[in-house]
Amino acid sequence: MSPLTWAVLTMAFGLLLIVVEMFVPSGGVIGFISFAAVVTSIVMAFQHSEYTGLGFMAVAVLGTPLLLALAFKWWPKTPLGRRLLLDLPNGDDAIPADDLRKQIKQLVGRVGTAKALMLPGGPVVVDGRTYDAVSEGMAIQPGDAVKVIEVRGTRIVVRPSSESVPGAALSPDDPLNQTIDKLGLDPFDDPLA
Repeated sequence: MSPLTWAVLTMAFGLLLIVVEMFVPSGGVIGFISFAAVVTSIVMAFQHSEYTGLGFMAVAVLGTPLLLALAFKWWPKTPLGRRLLLDLPNGDDAIPADDLRKQIKQLVGRVGTAKALMLPGGPVVVDGRTYDAVSEGMAIQPGDAVKVIEVRGTRIVVRPSSESVPGAALSPDDPLNQTIDKLGLDPFDDPLA
């Protein structure tokens, strides 16, 4: 075989070993052998002619990053790559799946009642239970109907609704519906003094 054929085979072997290094953990041994094979093929090509050596050098400079990019693209799909690289969690995987969160997610689309003035947050009653909620940025008066439009984490987002809530009369005994004077509290009394 001619020296040019050996140079081509050595270059192909070196580039192949670059890809193999990505799939087989060798601690850099295969990478060192591939680097030595590519350099050897460039030296053999320069012995043939100057232009051939420059061509081989261009193949090494352009081919190495291209093969590495292709190997990185394929590597996560290999059995070893799947074991070493974890899948990115989606939004539902990152949040704990507790019962409260599942219950709150089921409230989307339901209609409730604001228990107190919401500027923008406050308590709402939906299906007979009181939840802490936040409005979409507008003030909501106590007793107004609200609709659950979204759940962010464990935060309920509501907006005013024209729908009526069945059996949703606010109790006058509810402390959230009374002024501070009716509760018998002095707003200027310092309990720590």
